[in-house]
Amino acid sequence: MQIPFTASERSSLGVEWELQLVDRATRELSAGAIEILEELRPEGAHEHPKAKHELLQSTIEIITGVCTTVAEAKDDLAGTLAEVVAAAERRDLGVLCAGTHPFTDWQTQAISPKERYLQLVERMQWLARRLQIFGVHVHVGVRSPDKAIPVVNALCQYLPHLLALSASSPFWVGCDTGLASCRTKVFEGMPTAGLPYQLSGWDEFETYMETLISTHAIDSVREVWWDIRPHPNFGTVELRMCDGLPTLDEVGAVAALSQCLVEQFDSQLDRGYTLPTPPSWVLRENKWRAARYGLDADIVVDEKGTVRPVRQAITDLVEDLEPTARRLGCEKELADVDRVLAVGASYQRQRAVAAAHGGNLRAVVDSLMTELRDGLPADGPATHPTEAAPGPGSGSRAAGPASGSADPQPGPTCGGGHAA
Repeated sequence: MQIPFTASERSSLGVEWELQLVDRATRELSAGAIEILEELRPEGAHEHPKAKHELLQSTIEIITGVCTTVAEAKDDLAGTLAEVVAAAERRDLGVLCAGTHPFTDWQTQAISPKERYLQLVERMQWLARRLQIFGVHVHVGVRSPDKAIPVVNALCQYLPHLLALSASSPFWVGCDTGLASCRTKVFEGMPTAGLPYQLSGWDEFETYMETLISTHAIDSVREVWWDIRPHPNFGTVELRMCDGLPTLDEVGAVAALSQCLVEQFDSQLDRGYTLPTPPSWVLRENKWRAARYGLDADIVVDEKGTVRPVRQAITDLVEDLEPTARRLGCEKELADVDRVLAVGASYQRQRAVAAAHGGNLRAVVDSLMTELRDGLPADGPATHPTEAAPGPGSGSRAAGPASGSADPQPGPTCGGGHAA
């Protein structure tokens, strides 16, 4: 089986951002995508070119065109976001983004009436029905399939950096999971999701896909939901590990990291270097650590078991990528990584809001809507460490219910015990 690869301009960029629609009165996820997308659909067009359905009717995905710079991608997203927000407001709906909604029960959500999604739910059942999760995907162009697989393999080394930075899903159906990114673990339930296989080249990728399609495990390449994957139709490497990001500032930061890393690896291949392929056990362990502890994780940096704080690893990576960022014109967006480190990742900010409001998760929803509107806050739990969630080894409990309150409240933890 041959899979054509549509070559892209080197380091071209595309971003996908999955948005939540919430009822402004209840703060619950609320169906609205069908009506909003129909309103926004240009006359005579089948659909809006940059606003799409997703699995749930309470989700709208906005996408960029093919961009050259991160700034261009952010401007592209901002234009579509403004359209979606305005249409949502006319229906008394709010818009926000995070890896999960803090308290809505996935069993209440309606599936989008598209054949692809209906077939997915029929095939995967509970695994698909509970996918009340939201992410950001970054596509970076590469010029040939011969480069795509080595770049995917090498990028896996930086999966914990991007996951820790973007982690925004500490809550699930009203309780604190004790994780920085519970979205990661929910999505891993799908049979073709998770870490990519470390393949030797494009020929082995084609063999893998032929096996899955011929055995009816999947219908197309689109159904392989690896954390990092080649996208043959777009001619890109797609980074899919990031939780949904509340602000355009954070979207730009992870897009800059992604674009710079792919560009650096592309340049090294041109110079005849062999890119690294990290051991699979290290990748699995580091992904778990980032999902559990976020920016407080210590990650494994070599086969000997050496560990270092992921926060420091991210800082060093930004410094290493600065020359590449200057060439690509994304110095400002790359510098926003340090802003996120300074105020705290979204999972830390959400927990701080919950604690400050007696465990009221409606306040978390309000804070996420505010951040989408106003951008990354200037202050946060990372500047006040006592407000941040506990680090490794200390357990993680959300604030208990406020006395007499009927608002959505997180219990001590999912399952009622320590999540140490």
